[in-house]
Amino acid sequence: MTHVIDGNAVAESVRDDVRAAIDELEADDVTPGLATVLMGGDDGSATYVAMKQRACEEVGIDGTTVEIDPEEPPEALYEVIDDLNDDPAIHGILVQMPVPDHVPKREVLSRVDPLKDVDGFHPENVGRMVSGHPRFKPCTPHGIQKLLASADVDPEGMDAVVLGRSEIVGKPMANLLMQKAAGGNATVTVCHSRTQDLAEKTRAADLVVAAVGRPEMLTGDMLSEGTVVIDVGTNRVDADNEKGYELTGDVDFESAREKASVISPSPGGVGPMTITMLLYNTVKAASLQSGVDVGL
Repeated sequence: MTHVIDGNAVAESVRDDVRAAIDELEADDVTPGLATVLMGGDDGSATYVAMKQRACEEVGIDGTTVEIDPEEPPEALYEVIDDLNDDPAIHGILVQMPVPDHVPKREVLSRVDPLKDVDGFHPENVGRMVSGHPRFKPCTPHGIQKLLASADVDPEGMDAVVLGRSEIVGKPMANLLMQKAAGGNATVTVCHSRTQDLAEKTRAADLVVAAVGRPEMLTGDMLSEGTVVIDVGTNRVDADNEKGYELTGDVDFESAREKASVISPSPGGVGPMTITMLLYNTVKAASLQSGVDVGL
């Protein structure tokens, strides 16, 4: 029988660990602080920021949101980041993407203090991860590692295929899977829009992580029996319902389920883990900055 991963249950288990770590920090008068900076009018981003704020409140993190008019010059954003870098009450900084077109994304990512970069996207933190000495693992890939562990899936020795090469999921996921470390030691192939014979590669895989942003593009006939399938995608597709749309993943769940030994649904799989691992990284940042070891 196929094991369907319950992302909400795994996320709640990780949040229990986060709450315990927060209690340890507060025993030493340290309250983790996370600042989210929003510079844009995207409704999806605003909703996501609100979800992060609620998640902080639920576990005991002091969450704040700073909003900047998207018409402001880049320097307005840089000034906010600099102030947050200097604020000892703020342990984690997250600049919600996307930023307006006139703001250079790479400059923004490099501006955040690496010790407060709880997204794990600062060049220093990317370099540490690639070299095998991560400070903060990017939230979604790290969350996927937690999901795999919850299902007793050890990637060691597996042939893994990562669909997608984004900076946020695809590249760091591939890197973590190939690392000589727990949750890694797989042989990894990264596929993308220029890949030839995609189905041939996915059928040869023991583990497939789909993160391309294309609704239900990975189907059951592209898999072999017993494959482990992780669906990262969250896509809006038209539907005859009150909202006029429904959410679906990058995997055709029903056909893939017929082949998979383990599968994560979307929604309800990877999604709950992303914010949870942001909380995890924020508490880890507070531990590193305060010198109070909480074992995360």
